[in-house]
Amino acid sequence: MVDQSEDRSTVLAHDDVPLPVPALRWEEPPEGPVLVLLDQTRLPAEEVELVCTDVPVLVEAIRSLAVRGAPLLGLAGAYGVALAAARGYDVTDAAEQLAHARPTAANLAHGVRRAERAFRAAVDGGAGYEEAAAVTLAEARALHREDAEASERMAGHGLALLGELLPGGGHRVLTHCNTGTLVSGGGGTAFGVVRAVHRAGELRRLWVDETRPLLQGARLTAYEAAREGMAYTLLTDSAAGSLFAAGEVDAVLVGADRIAADGSVANKVGTYPLAVLARYHHVPFVVVAPLTTVDLTTADGGSIELEQRPGHEVTEFAAPSAPGAGAEAGSGIPVAPLGAQAYNPAFDVTPAELITAIVTERGVVSPVTGDALAELCVAAPPPSGEPLPGDGR
Repeated sequence: MVDQSEDRSTVLAHDDVPLPVPALRWEEPPEGPVLVLLDQTRLPAEEVELVCTDVPVLVEAIRSLAVRGAPLLGLAGAYGVALAAARGYDVTDAAEQLAHARPTAANLAHGVRRAERAFRAAVDGGAGYEEAAAVTLAEARALHREDAEASERMAGHGLALLGELLPGGGHRVLTHCNTGTLVSGGGGTAFGVVRAVHRAGELRRLWVDETRPLLQGARLTAYEAAREGMAYTLLTDSAAGSLFAAGEVDAVLVGADRIAADGSVANKVGTYPLAVLARYHHVPFVVVAPLTTVDLTTADGGSIELEQRPGHEVTEFAAPSAPGAGAEAGSGIPVAPLGAQAYNPAFDVTPAELITAIVTERGVVSPVTGDALAELCVAAPPPSGEPLPGDGR
């Protein structure tokens, strides 16, 4: 639960605002700049915004999953550094807090460090604090634009790839977790491809895993699919195998929180068993992620730090419509015996050999190998000229 006891954040209801509410935006009211987040813990029951006026509030929003999703975390990190600079806080301390708020998502640290480098370069170049803060905000906004553009390119590449893999059309796609506009400055990653397929008239059915922990597929992906008018069906994660066995899945599309140098992919827990099922049933398994998710400094999947979530998220049921519901143990409805231990990893790792293709804004990697991934990363400089994580520049 975000601490509001010192008026460092405010919750705003927007019943009269045209939908959709953006997942993240920068505002400059008379009291000073703020970062406004769509509180994703309150969806789908309510569309409520959380206004962050300092970095500790933003860090708590990241940890509580009020703001989430790999690309969006990168934007939140960059804007968080800009917020610290604009309000005169210690930028170095702010960057450290933000970069370590969640360990698995590569984009978070990438966004933080990119904004921090922009701030330091401005200061080292003789800029005053106010000018350096403006430069930092401009860098965050540039990253925001690039992410939106990357979403469009990934959607195009993914649509073309599915056309090649499944030339008959009428695709039945299974997706896991949430990868749409709620995780991005644009249309998203895997869900962005699904949207392109839908708008091309080629989506027969979207199968939506409810996705543990915190039911992000049920609460968020179904919410986005309904808004798009897609034909979708929600299923429990454990029911996916029966769909494959019945021949009801043509392709699996998922996002990623970190891609290691060998092509291994960390994504929401439950992704790995889907890849195993897809391989057994000869169904394409496609990962869609921007190159900011690639971390060439992480050698392989075993080297990825996987976030562990609190056990009470499994042993208790929390209604997402209540502010802060489930944030603390004992605040939800018990569904397991008192004292039950719970294994609750947020992510698992899928090895490269189980992945049909990785779709990025620069193209498709298939077959997925470390060499092919590295070649794509260094093929051309990023739009901003900033180094990708681990490319050695």
